[in-house]
Amino acid sequence: MRIEAMVKALAVLMGVATASIPATRALAEEQPSVLVTTTKVHKGSLPHTVSAYGMVQADPSARQAVMAPAAAAIRKIYVRLGEVVDKGAPLIQLQPNPQTSADYAKARSALQAANAQVRHTRELLSQYLATRQQLVDAEKAQSDARAALEALKMQGASGPNVIKSPFRAAVTRIDTSTGTLVTEGTALLELAPPGALVLKVGVVPADATAIEPGDKAIVKALGRDTPMDASVLLRGGVVDPSNGLVPVEIGLPKDAMLPGETAVAIITTASIEGFVVPHAAIQIGDSGHPYVVQVFGNAAKLVPVHVLDAEGGKDVVAGKLDLQAPLVVSGAHQLQDGMKIRLSDTKQAIP
Repeated sequence: MRIEAMVKALAVLMGVATASIPATRALAEEQPSVLVTTTKVHKGSLPHTVSAYGMVQADPSARQAVMAPAAAAIRKIYVRLGEVVDKGAPLIQLQPNPQTSADYAKARSALQAANAQVRHTRELLSQYLATRQQLVDAEKAQSDARAALEALKMQGASGPNVIKSPFRAAVTRIDTSTGTLVTEGTALLELAPPGALVLKVGVVPADATAIEPGDKAIVKALGRDTPMDASVLLRGGVVDPSNGLVPVEIGLPKDAMLPGETAVAIITTASIEGFVVPHAAIQIGDSGHPYVVQVFGNAAKLVPVHVLDAEGGKDVVAGKLDLQAPLVVSGAHQLQDGMKIRLSDTKQAIP
């Protein structure tokens, strides 16, 4: 009887032990897990860019100011702001003021008197009543009087004077109006070759220090769909006190835009090296520091990172990432260190 009882007891114990095995397996399978999508980690670089808005204007190095050659009154203006004129086209007509007209009349009289003096001295010399030196002096006075008169003629003192365009140009500024009295050297208008245009933008000082002449840029005019390739011509070395920005000039393709257009420039200043990851993979912890999640086996591991740059939905980061371990893209915000992971059939890739 004792032996039979012991056999029955052993059978009961073995039954319990055998039943506990599937129960334990079921319990393990019921542990929480998170469904995620992953991608591969790879090293690479992203361009570091600076964006700035500005206005298209004539290249300062190609601009030419038209000045008043003498004191005069503006009689007529033939051009309008923004107009493109051919070489030799009339720009402005000037009418000499009374003083300029009087100076011209005096210069003409002086030349007439000098001519008469030369003729008279030659007659006296032929009669041995004048010396050769006297004739030389008379001829010099004649030459000086002629030069003075010619200078006044070139200044437009002889009458109404039409100033013409020295080259095919766009009128970028008009500084006067009809009837205005101007003095010699007064700026009347400004010309520039129609194709010599730049985009002048303002950049905050912290970003401006990274910009150098020759840096590539993409320019897109507001209201236009097609961007254009350009490059930096000049980065200013001082801050404009009117807006607190550093001026940057960007050269534009010929005839690509019009003066006065507003555009945005995206300037590439450098390439940032590191691990390139989708922006969606970046998580922010409770402490405010970024991290990503990688998969080791079927468990999550949180890896702190430092975001170096971002461009077009991708980030370049620094950190102790494993190139062999998949990177969690979606579902990372639900994970903690050591949590079980179920991989989705769909995997994302970084282009």
